[in-house]
This record gives sequence, structure tokens and C-alpha cells, in this order.
Amino acid sequence: MMLSSTAALAHATEKPFAIAIHGGAGTIQKAKFTPEREKAYRAKLAEAVEAGYAVLDKGGESLDAVTAAINVLENSPFFNAGKGAVYTHNETHEMDASIMDGKNRQAGAVAGVKHIENPINLAKLVMEESVHVMLSGDGAEEFARKQGVTLVDNNIFDTEGRYKSLLRAKAKMEKAEKELKDYQAAHQSLDTEYKVGTVGAVALDKMGNIAAGTSTGGMTNKRFGRIGDSPVIGAGTFAENESCAVSATGHGEYFIRYNVAADICARVKYQGKSIEQAGNEVIHDVLLPVGGTGGVIIIDTKGNMSLPFNTKGMYRATKSNTTPTYVAIFKDE
Repeated sequence: MMLSSTAALAHATEKPFAIAIHGGAGTIQKAKFTPEREKAYRAKLAEAVEAGYAVLDKGGESLDAVTAAINVLENSPFFNAGKGAVYTHNETHEMDASIMDGKNRQAGAVAGVKHIENPINLAKLVMEESVHVMLSGDGAEEFARKQGVTLVDNNIFDTEGRYKSLLRAKAKMEKAEKELKDYQAAHQSLDTEYKVGTVGAVALDKMGNIAAGTSTGGMTNKRFGRIGDSPVIGAGTFAENESCAVSATGHGEYFIRYNVAADICARVKYQGKSIEQAGNEVIHDVLLPVGGTGGVIIIDTKGNMSLPFNTKGMYRATKSNTTPTYVAIFKDE
């Protein structure tokens, strides 16, 4: 059907708004998916991106679109965040999350929380209702209670698949430690699948503001209160209107050491590079040579989006007011 000239002009002059999401990157192989499982994952990714897009379409803020999308992923057992969080060495769940507002670089983060159903929502509360950027553990949960957040039993995050994965990781670590006589070397020998898994979203609203958010259950079999890149502003999450918004997923230690999210935005801001060029440089030329695996989702204030990753797959989806819903899992799609 042809648009009237007035309708066509209105569409052409409409300010861009868009959202991109990810559900983690890693050893995601098509051969390991039944048709039913693949369909279910794609449906959940579509549900998440549509939830965020609906906020934008109604004129809502990018921050709210980010949290709406991430909540869908946190509430699904498919992804390593919220309900699908992996197990620690002590067979509990410890979650991290962060969010950042591109218009003023305000940010909030929580780390090592055990009783928060939607960590991204608490990160947003930290940003909006506290004088701090990052709260951790018991302190973060005390703040949550004061904000009226209901704490939940840690067991609500239990899933059979994640528990089996923990047992496999423990068995591999014990065997490797006996052979290598070194905890660090044994840990390095673990497959990538045990070290990655995150959800995130980046969005541009009709006001021209961008935002980014990231949430995770961390690393399978993690010990000693380990914190990854997801709650670290500049590593796992970054947003500023002058450059771009980024949410990362991957082996967190590398993303922290190489300041991945901020590095991408700095290349855009100071070197005048496109988000696609900046993202590819950091993911493929900086991280990969040193062993850093994972990916990022990026958006700028023009509505451009890029989703580079250096693993076999990354759960991802995008939608804008000029492009239809795109959902993908594997590398070549």
C-alpha cells in the first residue's frame, strides 16, 4: 500500500528510535539446539526487544526501554541473569547489574546480590535514589529494603540445567588441579561456556537520548565473591550521547582489563570512527589476540546499531522505527 505524500514525509522526518538487546555470547552451536529449543529462544529474544521497543514507541525514555527489555531476559531461565543465573562454587547465586544514562552519564550498579529478583531494577534505583554509583552484597540489599524492594529466596534462581553445568565445571576443575597442581592454570583450562553469559540492552529514545544496561549471574563455579565486568561502568556498560551506548557480554576479566565499553565509545568520540568500526576493532583486534572472548551491542544517537562478537554465537535482537525486528543466535545470520 502506497503512503500518502503527507504520511511519507512524516515517516521520513520522524526522529529515530531503536533498541538492541543481547542474551550472552559464547559457544552457541546450532547442532546443540533442537528446533523446539531454538524456536523458544528466538521467541524470548523477540519478546524482550518488543518490550523495550514498545516503551520507545510510546515516547518513553531509553532507560525505561532498557530495563523493560532486560526484565524479560532476567525473568527467563534461558539466560544467565535473574531466573537463569549460574551457580557459584558454594551452590548459590550471586548477581551483578549496571545501567547508564547517556544524556548526563549518571549510572548505577549492584554487585554480588543474592536476593534481588531483577538486579537491573535495583541498579536503576541506585542511580536515581542514592548518592553512589555501585553498591554490593548485603549493603545493596539493605538499600533495596529501604527502597521498598521485596527480597526473594535465593532458591528461586535454581535451575536443573545450571546445576548440572556447575557439577561438570567442578569435576573438570578438580581433575585439572590434580594434573596441573595450579588453581589458576586449572581455571584457564575450563571451557568458555563456563566463563560467559550476560544479558543487556542499549536504546535510543525519541528525545535523542541513549542508555545502556547489563545484568548477569556471573561465572559458573565462581569463588571468593568474584565480580565481573557487568556492574563496572566503562567495562561492561557505558553510555554518553556524544558517542554511543554499549552493553557487553563475555569473559569479564578481559572486559575489565581492556575497559571495553568505554574504549569503543572513546574511539567513536575522539577518532571519529563509526560504531561498527570501533566495535570491530576492540572485539576482534584488541580482545581476541589476548584471549578475550565475547561481544557487545552498540547504538548511537542516529539510531545506528552494531553487534560484533568473536564467539560462535550471540543471542541478539534489534528493532527501530525504520527497520523490522531482527532476531539471531548463530554467527552467520
